[in-house]
Amino acid sequence: MKQHAPMAQPLRLLLICLLLKLAFANPSQADQPKPGPLNVILIMADDLGYGDLSCYGSDSIRTPVLDQLARQGVRLTNFYAGCTVCTPSRMALLTGSYPARVGWRGGVVGYGIKTFNGLAPEVTTLAERFQTAGYKTALIGKWHLGDSAELSPQQQGFETTFYLNKSNNQTKQLWQGNTLVADPFDNRLLTEQFADQAIRFITQHRQQPFFLYLPLTAPHFPAQSHPQWKGKSKRDAYGDVVEELDHRVGQLLETLERNALSERTIVVFLSDNGVEPGQKQWASAKPYRGLKWSALEGGNRVPCIIRWPGKIPPNQTSDLLSAAIDLFPTLARACDIELPANPNASTRIDGVDLLPALTKQDGKQTPRSWLLLWHGWGTLQAIRTGRWKLYVDEVKEIPQSNKGPVLIDLDNDPKEQTDVSKQHPEQVAAMLAEAQKQLADIQASEQTLGGRDLAKIRVPTPPKWLPSNH
Repeated sequence: MKQHAPMAQPLRLLLICLLLKLAFANPSQADQPKPGPLNVILIMADDLGYGDLSCYGSDSIRTPVLDQLARQGVRLTNFYAGCTVCTPSRMALLTGSYPARVGWRGGVVGYGIKTFNGLAPEVTTLAERFQTAGYKTALIGKWHLGDSAELSPQQQGFETTFYLNKSNNQTKQLWQGNTLVADPFDNRLLTEQFADQAIRFITQHRQQPFFLYLPLTAPHFPAQSHPQWKGKSKRDAYGDVVEELDHRVGQLLETLERNALSERTIVVFLSDNGVEPGQKQWASAKPYRGLKWSALEGGNRVPCIIRWPGKIPPNQTSDLLSAAIDLFPTLARACDIELPANPNASTRIDGVDLLPALTKQDGKQTPRSWLLLWHGWGTLQAIRTGRWKLYVDEVKEIPQSNKGPVLIDLDNDPKEQTDVSKQHPEQVAAMLAEAQKQLADIQASEQTLGGRDLAKIRVPTPPKWLPSNH
């Protein structure tokens, strides 16, 4: 029998070392899931004010979970909702476009917009982009973009749905897909029910990439405490509802951790607009003034927290000028989802990609130069750039605005009380020109709302200090 030569001593030692390394490998490392596609959880609170989280300055509402989320990622302090009221804010978030570009002319579905009108099915949503890329998609919470079957979330890219079709003060019906599951629902229990459904969705699809849109009804009026949270806060039922919301977000984050999904899930938390006027006794936009419906800072500057472990550095606070419309291109890029190179009217995006700035690829980069701000009844009222905000319309809270454009230096005047337009005429002229340019572009390519009787849709009053293109 042929004899094999003895194994060389160096090779023998190498094999022994490899076997020992495998035998004593760190179990926590060995059990880590293989890298895969990113997941996205997009959480939107309803009417939550800028100053209603303790990490944004509240000293009377406790939000330890969201505070921790902010420490794990970035807390944006110069972030604007898509608009100052519910329906257009959601249109902006899901399309990446100014709401006027996708047909909004003012108001919300059920108040100023007929319930058979809403976001047109032809407009491409963020959910449809993720669905096309192979993601499981879910809408759990408040829809408010049209009540008819053709305008339902199932027609806009959401496979799994559990939702109210309007605000919790406008309807008593809770839907799961096309099935009515509660009439009336218990308003006190909605946040718990939405969280339970979200946890079920995450658990069911833990082995697949998913996009979960969770627009909660809390703390929209009527704020009614969950029985287990009643009397827990210093801000009556409103504070109870916000503190419960914080707890439910914690349950979602625990679900991610339990399923080893935290490291490959982007979590975004924001509000749809500022403080509801009827809740100003308990809610806060501090240090800003103005409420929901208003283009003042308190109407649509809102909290926004983004966590992406390993990519967005922790413990960051950023004053980057940013908005809800920017989340569409930012999340798409993070998940390697391509956007059309030559968009048509139904896929035009006004948002910009914030990813390089958020991930510190370029610490000096400021991807957004300009931002248009709208009144709740559809009128363009202001434009932002850098420290400056120019009102191009008459605003009742700023008396000087009935005589001409008002320029505010937000760095030195966060309450928007002093007009400095006379000191900076060149800045005023540049901002007026840019506002007119952007508005003209929107009006030249705007979509119409979905639904019927489109000829009866109202036309908003044009900005007082810009020429009308209608």
